This record gives sequence, C-alpha cells and structure tokens, in this order.
Amino acid sequence: MKKLLLLLFVTVSFAQKDKRKLVWEENFDGKILNEKIWNFELGNGCPNLCGWGNNESQIYTKENHKLENGILVIEAKKDGETYTSTRITTKAKKEFLYGRVEARAKLPVGTGIWPAFWMLGANISEVGWPKCGEIDILEYVGKEPDMVFTSLHTQDSFGNTINTKKTSFPDIEDGFHIYAIDWTKDKIDFFVDNKCVYTFNPEIKNENTWPFDKPFYFIVNVAIGGNFGGPTIDNEILPQKFEIDYIKMYQ
Repeated sequence: MKKLLLLLFVTVSFAQKDKRKLVWEENFDGKILNEKIWNFELGNGCPNLCGWGNNESQIYTKENHKLENGILVIEAKKDGETYTSTRITTKAKKEFLYGRVEARAKLPVGTGIWPAFWMLGANISEVGWPKCGEIDILEYVGKEPDMVFTSLHTQDSFGNTINTKKTSFPDIEDGFHIYAIDWTKDKIDFFVDNKCVYTFNPEIKNENTWPFDKPFYFIVNVAIGGNFGGPTIDNEILPQKFEIDYIKMYQ
C-alpha cells in the first residue's frame, strides 16, 4: 500500500510539472559564462559584508570556474594561504515570481566545503536582508556527510535559520542529483530527486513572514569555512568541484 501511495505521489508530481511551461533554462553550453545572464560577485564581501556575513574564508574570483561539456564547474581551492572560489548571481538579469525551479548538480565533499544553490529577493538593495527573503534550495556542508539542508530566511526569523529541514540522503555525494522547489502564492515545497523533504506554509502571511510574493534571483557558489561550513577546514581535500548541469524554471 505504501509503495502504491508513493507511486501515486510521484505520478501526480510529474503531472503537475508537465502542465507547466519551461520559461527559462541555463544549460551552460559554450565556452564562457553568459554575462548577459550572470553576474560575478568578487572579493571577500568587504567593506559592507566582510566574510559575506558568515565569517567565510574564501575570496571569490572569476578564475575559479569553467564551462566543460555543458557543465558549470566551480572549483574551491587553496592558493598559498588564500582560499578562492566563485559566486555568480542573476540579479537584475533573470528574476522570477512563482514556479518550479530545478537544478541538477554534483556536490563537492570534505570538511570546510559549503556549496549552495539559492535565491534572494530582488528588492534586497531597497529593503535589505533578511526582509527581502531568502530561499536556500540546496545547502550542503562537508562536515555533515549525507545531509541536505533546505531553508528559508525572513524578517520574522531575524535572519536565524529556524525555517529549515536537514534530510539524510545516503551517498548524496555520488553523482548528480536534482534539487528543486515548487513555489506558489501559498507555499514552497522543497524536493531532492523528486522527494518532498520540506514545506513552508506559514498560517499568517505578511511582509515579515512571507516575502515570497515578489521576484527572486538565483545564486550559485561554493563557500569555504564560515559559521555554517566551518570553522574547521581540511586543506587536504582541496581543490573540490561543484558541478551544475542545468537550472530550469517552469511556470
């Protein structure tokens, strides 16, 4: 009976997605990242957000990424005494309100590694964080193997990670997996390989509890160390690669 219910759930989930139109996709074809779509965020966040708000150790550069056989590869590494990586966003270029977001990705591994695929409210420059809202579709920290973190930040939580779920997926580090959200005006469902792992649906929706009624943009990055990924960094595991096959948006 349980297997039948699971089959019905998966079938309904695919049917719902199939009713939607693919409105945007990034397949990372070509030889260089398309800067009509992507922005590079460079440095260590200083002076406004040193350590990018989390005491992270890396400096972001344009050099720590490449496109290879239709895959975006972000490499986290140690250059002498400096940790480097890449962080890209679609701010002011590709922003969306509601729909199903999917990314197919392969995780880096090791203590100190912190890859993420996430979204921020496009009005962040006007209202600040966390009032703009944040949707963490995928976070992984190498110090906790086999775990996927899915979270949200709102003004109501004062930036604390209280709207969150940590889900065990044995061997999630092996190969590519699909990380997704189904985002409507009422709720946000989080998926890993089409398994719903978390639903956010606050009973009271206002600007402090539900900033998710405005457009958001994408962010892809690999942090090193920090409040969440660290504090310990195992230098022996570096370099590590975060590989993204595609990002798709259905509405």
